[in-house]
Amino acid sequence: MTVQILDGKATALEVRQRVAAKATNFAQAADVSPGLAVVLVGQDPASQVYVRNKHIATEKAGMRSIIHRMSADSTEEDVIALVRGLNEASAIDGILVQLPLPAHINEHRVINEIHPDKDVDGLTEVNAGRLLLGKEGLAPCTPTGSIILAKQALPDLSGKKAVVVGRSILVGKPLAMLLLAENATVIMAHSRTEDLPAVCRDADILCAAVGRPEMIKGDWVKPGAVVIDVGINRLEAPELGEGKTRLVGDVDYDAAAKVAGAITPVPGGVGPMTIACLLRNTLIAAHRRRGMALDTDF
Repeated sequence: MTVQILDGKATALEVRQRVAAKATNFAQAADVSPGLAVVLVGQDPASQVYVRNKHIATEKAGMRSIIHRMSADSTEEDVIALVRGLNEASAIDGILVQLPLPAHINEHRVINEIHPDKDVDGLTEVNAGRLLLGKEGLAPCTPTGSIILAKQALPDLSGKKAVVVGRSILVGKPLAMLLLAENATVIMAHSRTEDLPAVCRDADILCAAVGRPEMIKGDWVKPGAVVIDVGINRLEAPELGEGKTRLVGDVDYDAAAKVAGAITPVPGGVGPMTIACLLRNTLIAAHRRRGMALDTDF
């Protein structure tokens, strides 16, 4: 059996192209392009890269990108004041506060100041509640991208057994809710799950989001299962040279690929889908805020 490689780069490009086309249609109808505001506090190098990539992707999709840079010594009240101002700005459809924030700022409080209808990261308590209740909202980007990739292998997830390994509020829990919304039968597994390998072997869809490199072994995978690996871990790779590292997921890819029916690689799997789904959420938010219809099957 030849495994299907779920190419996140190619799929993300398709999503971004569809967003761009729909953003053009939106701009013609609304006489304004969708606007995404990013709040960056401090000089964290990784955050600088992420924000730059988001800025480029947003503009390529035909949307307006506004970056608000604040110094690392900005107070929590300063950041909240900016977020509240963006909530009131009619030209802003999506707000993203880049994490992590400096240690003296309460991330939870800042995130929950974002208006839920502009919360394109899907991290506010209101959007988490909407997702749990099956109501219309904005879902977190990485779990949304995971669902899109899983449906490339299994267009209909209804009735399938799905196991999500990991229960974080950023990925594991919202991913389980999105799978339930697709009518899958979902088990949330974690470090205290009894006989975790056996639980994983029963999954038609196995999602790994634990942050432990290559934890999911090949013999944990049901033959023919769809494996979605959300993990991104950096390991030392002396075989590549002194000081070199390599990226691996939470799944032992080489072993799992011999058993699975479909699998996401790391890198190049779920990762690229995150920014694509951020753009998708911004487009959705722009339409909903103006009462405009949008087919979200993309």
